Amino acid sequence: MTRTPDKPIFEPELWNLTEQQAQLCSEARELGQTVFADRAARYDREATFPAENYVDLHKAGLLGVCVPEEHGGRGADLKTYMLMASEIGRYCGATALTFNMHVSSCLWTGSLADQLEMDEETRVSHETMRAFHYQRIIKDGAIYAQPFSEGGDAAAGKKAFGTTALVTDGGWLINGKKIFASLSGYANYYGALCTEIRSEQDELSRANTMYIAVPADAEGVSVEGDWDPLGMRGTVSRTLIFDNVFVPFDAQLMPRGVYFSAAKNWPHMFTTLTPSYMGIAQAAYDFTVKYLRGEIEGMPPIKRRMYPTKQLAVAQMRVMLEQTKALWFQCISEARPKPSKDSLLRAWTAQYTVMENANEISQLAIRTCGGQSMLRSLPLERLYRDSRCGSLMLPWTSELCLEMLGKGALYESGERDEA
Repeated sequence: MTRTPDKPIFEPELWNLTEQQAQLCSEARELGQTVFADRAARYDREATFPAENYVDLHKAGLLGVCVPEEHGGRGADLKTYMLMASEIGRYCGATALTFNMHVSSCLWTGSLADQLEMDEETRVSHETMRAFHYQRIIKDGAIYAQPFSEGGDAAAGKKAFGTTALVTDGGWLINGKKIFASLSGYANYYGALCTEIRSEQDELSRANTMYIAVPADAEGVSVEGDWDPLGMRGTVSRTLIFDNVFVPFDAQLMPRGVYFSAAKNWPHMFTTLTPSYMGIAQAAYDFTVKYLRGEIEGMPPIKRRMYPTKQLAVAQMRVMLEQTKALWFQCISEARPKPSKDSLLRAWTAQYTVMENANEISQLAIRTCGGQSMLRSLPLERLYRDSRCGSLMLPWTSELCLEMLGKGALYESGERDEA
């Protein structure tokens, strides 16, 4: 049976997409609908990494989607990547979420870094470094992970990373532990965020954050623990251990100080988890409409659309979906270095809205479609479980977004209340 192609989440003409944005979204949607969607249930059920999808992404030339064109990639900027990734999330949330971890190593070092202020020496050094990593991705299909969380405040940007990089002859000795480290055991390189020190007695400082590609097969790298979570099971986010791992200086993904500058000046770089959930929200709505119209493959063509309760529920889902899409699209459209206060508040609002509304839309979908939607033979229960994980994603969890929004709305920079 030939599938009817799905409509774009963002219709190119109506949303004024560029030719590149429309093309990449089309390629991702084609892969998602024809290949990724059929594999998603297995990855979820077995909690296995979507390795086949990454082979397909490489073959399609999408593994380097954010690698600059002069280095052999597709040259996508943040907005273009986000739109494309939402189409992947529509068909396999775990693939989209792990793909974010890989793409960030290209996006942060690519178009985002190109818009940062650097002196000439640093810029030349950065260009040399990123060319080294890009060729691994383009030529060899290398997968880069981005272990971030450590169980404390570092991933939220409130303190220095506890994983350390001790300067030694020719490189660093890296020690530490990363939890919820997506792609553990499957990535070829772990783009570890760690704090550079000159001695074991040094005080840790966020200003000394380093972004270093650690080979997965390096001595002292290990993966521990099980992975049996509620949702996003295909991310395989096990605990990653670095035990006196030696990494040479040329393994840097960014020169000293550049990541710290990016984190301060490019806050929208932390919104790249949202496309997965934007896609899930669309998928939950799409399924509900097809189910009520009797158009689900493999099921009897029974229509349930004539009931007012079903119509009202779909209307509610559509309103929420349109609100989410509009706010998110505005957020990614205005992303730039040193955003205004209003733009930053909107980014936190968009992050919160996407993560919470994806789950609420999925809840409505299950309630509206009824008892059969709980079956694992249908995707809704997986979409519901995957969507529930969004609000927990660092560095901008839903709780932290509300905290930052409240403070940001009531205080200007430097303002304090007297005790």
